Amino acid sequence: MNIVFMGTPDFAVSALEELHKHHNVMAVFTQPDKPKNRGKKMQAPPVKECAEKYGIPVYQPLSLRKGEDAEKSLELLKQLAPDCIVVAAYGQILPESILELPKYKCINIHASLLPKYRGAAPIQKCIIDGETESGVTTMLMAKGLDTGDMLMSRSVTITPDMTGGELHDSLAATGGELIIETLKACEEGTIKPVPQDDSLSCYAGLITKEMCRIDFSKNAIDVYNFIRGMSPSPCAYTFIGDKRLKVYFAVMTDITSDKPCGTVVNENDLTVVCGDKKCIRFTDVQGEGGKRMNTASFLNGNKLQRDTVLN
Repeated sequence: MNIVFMGTPDFAVSALEELHKHHNVMAVFTQPDKPKNRGKKMQAPPVKECAEKYGIPVYQPLSLRKGEDAEKSLELLKQLAPDCIVVAAYGQILPESILELPKYKCINIHASLLPKYRGAAPIQKCIIDGETESGVTTMLMAKGLDTGDMLMSRSVTITPDMTGGELHDSLAATGGELIIETLKACEEGTIKPVPQDDSLSCYAGLITKEMCRIDFSKNAIDVYNFIRGMSPSPCAYTFIGDKRLKVYFAVMTDITSDKPCGTVVNENDLTVVCGDKKCIRFTDVQGEGGKRMNTASFLNGNKLQRDTVLN
């Protein structure tokens, strides 16, 4: 099958790799390069790096919906006349003029079991919510956000200590496998699109930096799930005084305390009180301006007083 692929971050690379093995990827559309680490050097998206490795032509329009880039992109896609456009975390909304172009339409690889967790951050949100199962859904793209008819899905177990990063990698690999199965079924004419039940839907919106701050008034299990869901990116954080502390992982403890939420009850291992009086222990942190390290190493250079309150 002749394919045009649209994707940008690491999550989309597995799908591109699999499509390159099994189909003819005619072109790749990805987001423009961005400055790296606030500097002047530009960083190419992971999908662009993958495409260039295989010699696949890469296009980086600023927009597919308006302006000169949109007009040129539509004309190019008409010339390429792909059998299918496969989309995975592209970062742009496709106009109807593109959605209706290919024979097998535009198929999106979404990192959740739709209709649950539509939106930009399904991986983090399902862990934060304490889910024990996630998955990948392939779907026909429609005008709405992740609202199109479902084609195939495959579930993935979320273990009690799985982080957002670990689930990301598992779902990325699953998505690569599932899109190949989906395209095969499309070619064979055996696939039956299933409309989503909107009454079962929930939304996982884009996560801002402010939303990553830990709320210790919540129950310990909820704080624990929040920390692992946000790890390693965008990463949960709190403050020791006016210094930001990123928290990559924590563990539940049997310790309880009547002290205020956010209080460090053991200054030797960063055990912190939560809203239900139960405590969690930070195990993997990064101080402001420092490197990621285990808590013991952090405390060697950053002595805390007992009853310090994180905020």
